Amino acid sequence: MSKNLVIVESPAKAKTINKYLGNDFQVIATFGHVRDLVPKEGAVDTETFQMNYEPVKKNKKNIDEIFKAVKKNDTIYLATDPDREGEAISWHVQELLKEKKLIKDKPVHRVAFYEITKSAVTEAVDNPRKISEDLVNAQQARRALDYLVGFNLSPLLWKKIKYGLSAGRVQSPALRLIVEREKEIEAFVPREYWSVTAQCDKKGQVFSANLTRFEKDKAGQFYITDGERATTIREALLTSANGTLVVDNIDKKQRKRSPQPPFITSTLQQDASRKFGFSAKRTMRIAQQLYEGIDVGSGEVGLITYMRTDSVNMAKQALDEIRTFINGEYGKENCPEKPNFYRTKSKNAQEAHEAIRPTSVKLTPDSIKKHLSADQLKLYGLVWKRAVASQMVPAKINTVGVDFRCGDKGVFRATGSTIESPGYLQVYKIGVDDPAENTDEKILPKFEIGEQVGLKDIVNEQHFTKPPGRFSEATLIKALEEFGIGRPSTYAAIISTLTSREYVELEAKRFHPTDIGRVVNKFLTEHFTRYVDYEFTAQLEDKLDEISRGENQWIPLMKEFWKNFSKQVEEKEKIPKSEVVQARVLGTDPKSGKPVSVRMARYGAMAQIGTVDDEEKPLFASLLKDQRL
Repeated sequence: MSKNLVIVESPAKAKTINKYLGNDFQVIATFGHVRDLVPKEGAVDTETFQMNYEPVKKNKKNIDEIFKAVKKNDTIYLATDPDREGEAISWHVQELLKEKKLIKDKPVHRVAFYEITKSAVTEAVDNPRKISEDLVNAQQARRALDYLVGFNLSPLLWKKIKYGLSAGRVQSPALRLIVEREKEIEAFVPREYWSVTAQCDKKGQVFSANLTRFEKDKAGQFYITDGERATTIREALLTSANGTLVVDNIDKKQRKRSPQPPFITSTLQQDASRKFGFSAKRTMRIAQQLYEGIDVGSGEVGLITYMRTDSVNMAKQALDEIRTFINGEYGKENCPEKPNFYRTKSKNAQEAHEAIRPTSVKLTPDSIKKHLSADQLKLYGLVWKRAVASQMVPAKINTVGVDFRCGDKGVFRATGSTIESPGYLQVYKIGVDDPAENTDEKILPKFEIGEQVGLKDIVNEQHFTKPPGRFSEATLIKALEEFGIGRPSTYAAIISTLTSREYVELEAKRFHPTDIGRVVNKFLTEHFTRYVDYEFTAQLEDKLDEISRGENQWIPLMKEFWKNFSKQVEEKEKIPKSEVVQARVLGTDPKSGKPVSVRMARYGAMAQIGTVDDEEKPLFASLLKDQRL
């Protein structure tokens, strides 16, 4: 019979850990949160900021199982996830056990598993700690802030716009990013320009060169802005060249391209989105499976370290193992003398949290692929390759730029590159694993100054400048990270909320704001400017981080926030609904002479003929699918 009870969040993780700890331990799962705020007004006392919790009703069965297990065991280990939410879940479990008076004389320990391997699990159990009050308080502050914003702003949106809408402390600035980008695109005025390209040939090897100078002028992007001028320049160059270009100058350089650090949550989500089209939610679900444990032939084992992290550090043991692997597989010349270290951007990255890496580099993607699903193999391969590549030498790239004189009329330039030494690119390849490293540069023939090359033709091509691109999941996460909005555990939830509330739509994997999204954003940016301000949101996240580090207290933060926020909510109750729903007159109906208007209604955007003051009721019609308010 077991004497020790280990409480984790996931049943899959419980199964793997139980195998490592043996018969003296029972491992049981919480299945997520066990307590939450009561779902009604007064869940947070805005005088004292007392939080009113209750057990999660849908989780009653699992909570009862925990109570039974606690009664049968002597020592309790709270082993929920090693982040702020996980710390709070452990605290809530402990509070429920105290209420039931089940742990009067039983020791309760907190342990954190950063990877689900036998050595990591046994080491964590051998070195328990107490629950961190600072992390719990930071989570309580985050929960209280989200509750107060949602519980006060959402009803205001229901009254002024449409029932069922929601506003969130972090989702609203994210929506603002998407809407503002759409406005930039709509306001964009394309600008015409023309390129002039020489098509050349040297002994059967075809290459191209771009016009960089015409007569005495530098031929920049907007040097040629109409087709007539482009034709005039082309004809002058063809006449001057008389079928050949002359090599006038050769620039050769060698540059180093350094590897990227191992993944953190946001960069993993971005790369999985770019390479595989995975949503952030899908990426985190697959990563959770890899972290909790996969049977790779000798039983279940955690394949990657904890996937919610903003640290780029790797443990010394992992670095040593990876470096030994590189020496053996790729040769000493591809392993630097000392490990590569990377700087963590986040001010709150905890040293105990590692970057996302394989728990053992010996478990190569090829060696375990038959045990993984297609999605698991893709994501594991990405993590494995990035971690290994991060500890390899830079790639050495030879670049060459060749200037060709076109008679006495102009100069063309061709650029190309070759890989002198691939370094880390042997693992993390150009154009496959890192689109940012992909290039249009070609491998050029060898040239000598004064050499003549054949000119096949000169081609003119019309171009127009393009507006900024709409956000994809990858670029939205990157923007949120750069602004300091949200944290590793929240990016997937932010995107999921925006789509589920129908504030945005994904078309060709790009975010488009809906009419309702625009209306909500306009209301919040005009009337709650501070609370959708990027800097304010980031500063609030920083203050939560300070609380988690024990550098600040959470109650004063809540009091300061509520004092200003509640006053603003009260003031905005007086705004007329007609102002918020963005009603506007389009013109006059030719048959009835009544005004035609559009506005946001209960079931979405609609057109209206007439007004409520007319003797006859106004006529209504929903907008067509491709129409926008």
